Amino acid sequence: MPEGEVERLAAALRRDSADLRLYANVLASTLADSLPPGAVRVGRRRSLTERLAGREGSVTELDVALGEQRLWLRMDRGRLTGEVRHEVRGVVLARRPVDLDEWIEALARSLADAAASNARAREAVERFPA
Repeated sequence: MPEGEVERLAAALRRDSADLRLYANVLASTLADSLPPGAVRVGRRRSLTERLAGREGSVTELDVALGEQRLWLRMDRGRLTGEVRHEVRGVVLARRPVDLDEWIEALARSLADAAASNARAREAVERFPA
């Protein structure tokens, strides 16, 4: 995927990141619905009110596995903490803490790489507005 397309995708992923809780929920559902089963794991916390209302709860953790890249994002006390991991057959070879912007850039690049060879990942990329 051309560099300009990766930048466009990163910009689309950054959109609406001002409200972090909403951003994490929307990103988690979009990725989980679009990527192959097992590629996205979402951790949630449900309050008593959410349980009684039958709602899923707020996203507390997002773990996206694309090829040898694993992108982990955690919501903690209103802040998002990111980590990019290089993983081969379940063994973490390297891990690097990153801020939200760098995490989004890594996700965009990984999605673009996956889209080049995987129809379902390409569908995920196309879901993000230009």
